Amino acid sequence: MDEEKLDVAEESEPEISEDDSQTEADKLKEEIDSLKKEIKTVRADFFNFRQRTIKERTETRTRAKEEVITQILPVLDNLDRALSASSEDSESIVKGVEMVQRQFVGVLEGLGVSVIKTEGEIFDPSLHDAASTEKVNDPELDGKIISEVLKGYRTKEKVLRPSKVIVGKK
Repeated sequence: MDEEKLDVAEESEPEISEDDSQTEADKLKEEIDSLKKEIKTVRADFFNFRQRTIKERTETRTRAKEEVITQILPVLDNLDRALSASSEDSESIVKGVEMVQRQFVGVLEGLGVSVIKTEGEIFDPSLHDAASTEKVNDPELDGKIISEVLKGYRTKEKVLRPSKVIVGKK
């Protein structure tokens, strides 16, 4: 009986011929070649995606600049008109320049830019740049902004330029 078991065991082992191993090697080579082609394709696709993204980003910036310039051009036109006005009537020139300034602030507000509040506010180094300090007698003015040297501007997310201010110090 033991001999019968051995015969059965020998029969159940598959015989691997040289042709089978060659076929298996060929299949693996084909799979490797296929994977190499796929990697090259993915690399090329990623390179093209990156180039396209860079181009789109550049075009978006260009369009944004053009939109801002288009909104500012009417302000420049009004400044030109104010400069070409008769110099004899200085009061009307001042009024015209004030109107242009209001128009320009309106354009900035339309772009989401606002003026940073200063006078009477507590000094905040994230919004204000202290140009100097000035001695004050009133203890309530200690640490508060007394005057503004240069206006600051911000958007909701970011300070574009901090306000230059003079801060009271007891």
